[in-house]
Amino acid sequence: MGRLALVLLVSTALPAGAAMAQAGASPVQVQAGLAPVLVGGADLAAMRTEGARYPMFAAELARVRKEVDAAMKAGIDVPLPKDPGGGRTHEQHKRNYMAIYSAGMLYRATGDAAYADYARRMLLEYAKLYPTLGLHPAAKNNAAGKLFWQSLNDAVWVVYSIQGYDAIRDTLSDADRKTIDDGVFRPMAKFIADDQPQVFDIIHNHATWACAAVGMTGYVLRDPVMVEKALKGTDRSGKVGFLKQIDQLFSPDGYYAEGPYYQRYALQPFVVFAHAIEENEPQRKIFQYRDGVLTKAVKAAVQLTYDGYFFPFNDALLEKSLKTDELYQSIAIAYGASKDPSLLSIARWQGRTTLTPDGLAVARDLSAGKEKPFPYASMLFRDGPDGDQGAIAVMRAGPGDDDEVVAVKNTAQGMGHGHYDKLNWILYDAGRAIVTDYGAARFLNIEAKDGGRYLKENETWAKQTVAHNTLVVNETSQFDGKVKVANTMAPKQIFFSAEGSAKISTAEMAGAWPGVTFRRSIVQVDAGKGPPLVLDLLKVNGDKPAQYDLPLHFSGHIIDAGFPLQQNLSTRPVLGKDDGYQHLWVDATGTPDATNARLTWINGERFYTWRMLPPAGTQVIIAESGANDPKFNLRREPALIQRVKSDGNTTFVGVLEPHGAYDPSAETTEGSTSRIESLRHVRTADADVVTIVLAGGRTITLAIADSAEAGLAHKAAVDGKAIAWKGHFARFDSAGAAK
Repeated sequence: MGRLALVLLVSTALPAGAAMAQAGASPVQVQAGLAPVLVGGADLAAMRTEGARYPMFAAELARVRKEVDAAMKAGIDVPLPKDPGGGRTHEQHKRNYMAIYSAGMLYRATGDAAYADYARRMLLEYAKLYPTLGLHPAAKNNAAGKLFWQSLNDAVWVVYSIQGYDAIRDTLSDADRKTIDDGVFRPMAKFIADDQPQVFDIIHNHATWACAAVGMTGYVLRDPVMVEKALKGTDRSGKVGFLKQIDQLFSPDGYYAEGPYYQRYALQPFVVFAHAIEENEPQRKIFQYRDGVLTKAVKAAVQLTYDGYFFPFNDALLEKSLKTDELYQSIAIAYGASKDPSLLSIARWQGRTTLTPDGLAVARDLSAGKEKPFPYASMLFRDGPDGDQGAIAVMRAGPGDDDEVVAVKNTAQGMGHGHYDKLNWILYDAGRAIVTDYGAARFLNIEAKDGGRYLKENETWAKQTVAHNTLVVNETSQFDGKVKVANTMAPKQIFFSAEGSAKISTAEMAGAWPGVTFRRSIVQVDAGKGPPLVLDLLKVNGDKPAQYDLPLHFSGHIIDAGFPLQQNLSTRPVLGKDDGYQHLWVDATGTPDATNARLTWINGERFYTWRMLPPAGTQVIIAESGANDPKFNLRREPALIQRVKSDGNTTFVGVLEPHGAYDPSAETTEGSTSRIESLRHVRTADADVVTIVLAGGRTITLAIADSAEAGLAHKAAVDGKAIAWKGHFARFDSAGAAK
């Protein structure tokens, strides 16, 4: 669309404001030609006339009204920026943008001019302050903000505030409107785009927020050049900008490059700006762009959770769930774009919607009983723009919140927020994290913890390979801990299947260490009673002798070890000096064999046994995080590490078994002892065969071929009996029949 056409489009988008004015819905005089452009039409007016009918929307209206009324009573406070995240001025400016946004939406939902006037007065104070500001005094890098310590937060301020401003802009006098346009939003858009191209013109979530801020401001100020910069970069070439970010940051399955936690954060500017584009330039068909990847991304974000909490891969805070403002907005907008009734069940779980026309649609259709269950499923989420940079494999025992879920991280690095943890895995069961990922070392917006920024331990521990459930070579992290190198390589997802009584993911990583290739198969196995077993088969091929460590980070209290442990009772040695090892205390060591290599712990009301088939000479280390942590920045969490000195090639075999039950009320315990009697592993010419021997002699045999070719035939001998199969994977029961 050319600039003239864009000007005509936004300048004639009058129905909502004009209709409300003609109907007497607002006690203020609205200005013709200035009706809201970010949301508009009859749906905007319907918030006032219909909102009270639908409980979820009515509850949101009451909640927002209570918050804004309290803010109005407290008075307007627009302080000179001073503090980093968590500090008083930082938090006040956050409260202010929420108040501006909320007051604007309340005005549209109620017609009460007091809310419009409150937003007006707040923005006029910013028009006085902003032109006087230099870079923030607490800035620590080249992406400094003015209102906040980093420009990302300035962009977030604009994304929220421009929506509130758009909602009231047609109520302002020409003088006030010009003061706010020229004193707040034009200079902020210039600062975000023109003055910081090093942030604006990159492919990253910071740039997404920046583009959304500038593009939405462009629509509101009727500035097509500003919109084009947002869509196509400061030079408007299309090499960067919002559209290129959609191209580069999402896979065809809707997986976001930085991982589930940052998918949550990045979704909001993507979908909010996309909604603005749809309102102003529907011919772009933005929600159909790349085969509807933005609505796919919202659904993928939901799939990448357990009991509503995001899988904590890469830089992630464990506490973040779908109950967050980004997902309230995303679910409502995605529902408005797709009318997918399964999204209504997520909104019901969230217990909230938004004070927008899309939020009204969610509440209306929930009241009408249109929701359907969200289809949580075992599925593969490919990574990379073309889906060829690895994947996250999700294997679910069922759709319930308590059903076991295995998530395997075979993705690309994910830029600066990525961790050095190729072929990592985690497990949830009975509503709890069992095999864990640390996530990020950060206390968001807690001023005492470095202003809420990422802590130095995020680099020295949380990102390092040993902090994850994957291979470590010679006590060094993958890619030597260098993100630029890591960004050039990704694992290969070789095979995935969610069919039948065993689900499997196989992936391979080459180049994480020079001369080392490792392949890992994770299999979720239905054993017939209780939650599934999980087989871990990890094979390492190295071109020279090396020390291989394989950590398993778990949550729970150790109950029993099958092998003798030499405990460090009077001293607590540290495992190493660098790459995360300096943060591990050694509590005990042991040298198990194939008959006794197991550790059992309890978490909640269930027992878990990790049974290993250790390579010859393996030492097991029981460790805990928290060493060399003078400021208590790290959580104290246990880990089991298998360590072997190898000539280069090694195979690790392990099975995680949930079992038994503990009832603290009845003071009863059942099944606290593992049902697995032994593990056996056979290597054939072209496959690995693992047999799990259960109590009573029942066996489950899992055959995993080197090739993923579907029709290729394989054979092996197990306990003197021949087995044969085609393709990458097969399961056999005690009688030898394929399952």
